[in-house]
Amino acid sequence: MKLRHIAATALLMTAFSGAAFGSSIERHPIPDSDFPILQAVTLENVELTYFSGTVPRANEEGDFGDTEAQTISVMERIKAAMESRGLDLGDVVKMTVFLVPIEETGRIDFAGFMDGYTQYFGTEEQPNLPTRSVVGIADLANPEWLVEIEVVAARAR
Repeated sequence: MKLRHIAATALLMTAFSGAAFGSSIERHPIPDSDFPILQAVTLENVELTYFSGTVPRANEEGDFGDTEAQTISVMERIKAAMESRGLDLGDVVKMTVFLVPIEETGRIDFAGFMDGYTQYFGTEEQPNLPTRSVVGIADLANPEWLVEIEVVAARAR
């Protein structure tokens, strides 16, 4: 009987540990840097939402645009998906970006990506920054896509 009581108590403590200790999202900037990403994020008792890779939509003319335009398109789609779940871009704690090289240079357009990215992160309206990786890849499923982005969002319980 005593063993069951101990097991039940341990189970309840685990189930209610969030209520007892609260939630926290601690963002750690890169020391001595103003680059708009974080070095790390520490999460304690939070709800995580993983969003699949999101790709751009074509404009009215059927064109996907350059890297900056595609980044903005992707960010708008991510923003809408997050809002449909009661989240916003300030809740993003991890971002993985896949960029395809552009024809003109044969290299990824990191500057174009940053021009789009900085419209959504590190702004006065939305100062929260995520941890982030940017990866150059050979191609995506559609040969006109230059950008795909995955995000993980965290919300205090």
